[in-house]
Amino acid sequence: MHRALASLASEPGHPERPNEDWASLAVPASGLGGCLVVLDGVTPPPGDDGCVHGVPWFTARLGGALIELSGSRRDIPLTEILALSIRRTADAHRDSCDLSHVRTPQATVAAARWDERWVEHLVLSDSTLLLESPDGEVSAVRDDRLDLIPRETLRSLSATDALRNQEGGFFTAAADPEVADRAVAGRTPRSRVGALAALTDGASRWTDLFESGGWPELMGLLRTEGPLGLVGRVRALEQADAVREGARAGARRWKVHDDATAVYVRL
Repeated sequence: MHRALASLASEPGHPERPNEDWASLAVPASGLGGCLVVLDGVTPPPGDDGCVHGVPWFTARLGGALIELSGSRRDIPLTEILALSIRRTADAHRDSCDLSHVRTPQATVAAARWDERWVEHLVLSDSTLLLESPDGEVSAVRDDRLDLIPRETLRSLSATDALRNQEGGFFTAAADPEVADRAVAGRTPRSRVGALAALTDGASRWTDLFESGGWPELMGLLRTEGPLGLVGRVRALEQADAVREGARAGARRWKVHDDATAVYVRL
């Protein structure tokens, strides 16, 4: 019997703002399988987004549905789990909010589910899922559509809105269940996965922004220092970058600090 060892850490980008990330793990006592879900809520710009609840409410609702259905409905794939979860969340505020608003609360998604035979994965938008083989090879599951859009385009609110959940743009989990079909999803034999990790872009900065190491090195850091150690290292890099007047900030990011969440599971 294989038993998973799992840990997670999540820290807001600013102590006076709510954490819009959401993460959860479900590892049954039987040890026969488990699942994880990591969401990164999309921070709306100032102004109306058509919803009276806010992003933390949305990520908690969507995340709760995802983790419950991932564990209880093992007979259906993760894409369908995501579609059902989006529909359930939309139904919870359809009567009070304008779900057709382009900036209605939404989130990126990274999810995984495993049993004795398979490790399933799903990624939507710019969160990252890492799969490590028993011999140490690390593969990154990513949805790169946002990366293909020029940064100067994304600095324009109107241009970003025009690309949000549209062909030729990028997709997030908002109010339309059909977006689940846009996710990067698949499965890997359980025998080929020794560990996995899920990261919001606030935590994956260690590799994809600050270039402190590749994905194998990041997995090694998670193995030795845990998710909390990774988040701490990201915060130190962000602070050092800010002291240097943010040389990278103008070209590569908007926030000095972002909500950062990491989940690590050793199977």
